Amino acid sequence: MKDKIQEIRQQLKTDLNQVENANSLEEFRVKYTGKKGFITSLFKEMGKIPSEERPIAGKLINDLKEYFIERFEERKKQFGKPLSIEWIDLTLPGRKPPVASKHPLNQVFLEIKQIFAVLGFTVADGPEVETDYYNFEALNIPKLHPSRNMQDTLYITEDIVLRTHTSPVQIRVMQNQKPPVRIIAPGRVYRRDTPDASHSPFFHQVEGLCVDTGISFGDLKAVITTFAHNMFGTDINVRFRPSFFPFTEPSMEYDFNCIFCRGKGCKVCKQTGWIEISGAGMVDPNVFEAVNYDPDVYTGYAFGMGVDRIAMLKYGIDDIRLFFENDMRFLSQF
Repeated sequence: MKDKIQEIRQQLKTDLNQVENANSLEEFRVKYTGKKGFITSLFKEMGKIPSEERPIAGKLINDLKEYFIERFEERKKQFGKPLSIEWIDLTLPGRKPPVASKHPLNQVFLEIKQIFAVLGFTVADGPEVETDYYNFEALNIPKLHPSRNMQDTLYITEDIVLRTHTSPVQIRVMQNQKPPVRIIAPGRVYRRDTPDASHSPFFHQVEGLCVDTGISFGDLKAVITTFAHNMFGTDINVRFRPSFFPFTEPSMEYDFNCIFCRGKGCKVCKQTGWIEISGAGMVDPNVFEAVNYDPDVYTGYAFGMGVDRIAMLKYGIDDIRLFFENDMRFLSQF
């Protein structure tokens, strides 16, 4: 064993002199300390020699291994680069870590809040599981009104519903705050709808309320027009049409110039140049009476809009289901 160790030491010196680069140095390492290397094999042969000779043989093998490590490290520093890498291509593009972004609906929510904040509105919130009183009665929607039908509303019990709009937030705010009131109420709402490209059993709304002395229909029109210009551009016109809602009187619906053709007419707006947005109107006196506001002193307006619809128009999306499917191929575009 002693002669064999001495022979390997001499061979090691000879092989070390022939190492010229990082690749040959790696081959040198494998030859001596790899799984089948010379020094590794010496340790495996320790069990075959007599027990009285093992201490001496073990010391000689360990000395050889230390000698190898010292010579190997010296030569490794000489080449000055990792053994497993022959070269690095500095022209290769770097790897960009993925960076998260806001969901498109959250982006539109934020933009809407910022627009109305400049106009003096604050953000109010309320529960998504509502009582029949706040969702219907306080908003001048009587017991036999069609919107209470089981085909329209998701009932939990006879008196508890999933809110069908964010208008209950307006009632809660007015019950706890005297005029002036100027709020928007963003949030999720629920209706009994079969999902398709333009319908979903849940979607998102922003409703606004302004109550004070001397508030007029002209103020409402000015706010809606200002919102349209800030969201879609100053070249967008707004059209107001008479309508009916139980909680406003008079009521109207409002349309924006088609975002895609800018009012010229296209397949999206069915060649009309207009896209329906939502409804609005002056707060009905019956609603004021439900919150103990004097309708002879105060006037106010309320409006609503679908956040999903605004986002679809803003980003050119033709299927509302894309917002909720969590498909990264879609979401990564935003």
